[in-house]
Formats: sequence, structure tokens, C-alpha cells
Amino acid sequence: MLVTSWNILHAMPIPPSGNGNFGDAVKRLGSDVAGLQEVDHHLARSGNESQMQIAAKFLGAPYWAFAPSVIGTPGEVRRHLNSSDQRIITQEKASSVGSYGIGIVSRIPVIKWERLELGRSLVGLPLLIPAEKGVKAIYVNDEARVALAAHLDNGWIIINTHLSFVPFVNLYQLQKVKRWAKKLSQNGKFKVLIIGDLNLPKNLSGWNSLITQKSYPSWGPKVQFDYILSNTLNSNEIEILQTSVTGVSDHLPISVRVNA
Repeated sequence: MLVTSWNILHAMPIPPSGNGNFGDAVKRLGSDVAGLQEVDHHLARSGNESQMQIAAKFLGAPYWAFAPSVIGTPGEVRRHLNSSDQRIITQEKASSVGSYGIGIVSRIPVIKWERLELGRSLVGLPLLIPAEKGVKAIYVNDEARVALAAHLDNGWIIINTHLSFVPFVNLYQLQKVKRWAKKLSQNGKFKVLIIGDLNLPKNLSGWNSLITQKSYPSWGPKVQFDYILSNTLNSNEIEILQTSVTGVSDHLPISVRVNA
């Protein structure tokens, strides 16, 4: 089972004036299961398309789900989800409401999808974002964070998340995800991977980081923000697949092949 985690930056070409193609980049990954972060769903800036559906098409994967964290476009017009908003969007339960969040696409049959609310930081931070000439710093408010779990029919549970960039808030959220993982695994009955952009430059999870590859920024990686975590696997049970610049996003995708 080849598992990938990738913060796709809404499939933005890098550099911004480049012509990186999201579909081709996903196809080259060849993943059986991929957790994507910073995903657009029917937003104008990305062509009003479902980026999870695009990923599923190019991977030849019949199973996908999208978990919106905000309605609208981050940094522009947006709002938090309310009681009437759909929490998990799939091929079977479609929605064209413009939103932004995370998703999972899978070639392996998915028995069930679940979502966990992680909250958000009440304060933001100045962050570096890609620009035509290098990067620029802007103040960014934090958004609501979520985790999405795919229960696969091979006995694995894949949990994808994108944690807050605010220090300590992300650690609190990670502990919440770990407690959820323990509950979903039924105390070890099912094997679990936690994958995603944890916004942590060091693995502080207490779980094994199956990858130590620096993943950010994509054009000259200096830090690891992206992880595939396990509390059961060791190095003899996986194969690490090194990835290179895709022409899309400011993060590199990370992948492992699980042999267990």
C-alpha cells in the first residue's frame, strides 16, 4: 500500500508564473491512498473544480472524500461552517458549495469516512507565502482545523489532517488526533497512520515518523512540516519513496510503501 501526504497549496504552480499541472503531478505519485491538504472545492481561483475529484481521476481511484474547514476562499470572503453545511463531501454525497479543506483519495475500498473537529487558534501569525519573486510575509488568521479518517477494507485506518501554524495550538490538536486514532483503532484492533501537514519542524508526536525528508519549501527544502506517523510500524515494514519538485505547491509530497 503506497501512502502519500501532500499539502497541494490549492494546486498553485510554483513558481507562480510556472505551468505545473496538478493532475499530472498526482498521476506520477501513483499512490494507493493520498491525503491532501489545502484543497479547493469549487472555488474560482482554481477553476471552480473539485480538486479531490481531479486527484481521484488521475490516480484511477474510485474513492474520495473532502472535509471542508471553511466555506469560501481563505484570505478572501469566507466563513466558518454552520449546522447546515455538509461535513464530508464524497462522489455519492456531492456538493458544489465553494469551500477549502482537506481530503483523502483511495484506490483501496473505503468502508467508512469520519471527521474530527480540532478548533482553531484565536490569534494568527505573519507567514511567508510564495510570490512572483521568492516569498513575501503577510499576517494570516488561523482557520478551523479538522481531521478526516478513511476506514479501508484492508484493516487500515488513514487519518489525514492539517494542523494550526500557531505553536502549542498545533501540539494540542495533535494530541486530540492521537486520542481519536486510539479510539478508532479499538485499542490496536486496526492499524492506523496519521498523515498530513502538522506545521511542526520536529516530530513531537511520540509516534514513529516513517519519513524524515525535508518537505518545505519545495524549491529548496529546509524543514519537515509533513509527516506519516505510526505507532506500530518499524523501518523493516516500509519502503521510503523520495519525491522531487512537482511544479505544484510550496510543499513536496511524501510517500511510503507499507509492506505490513
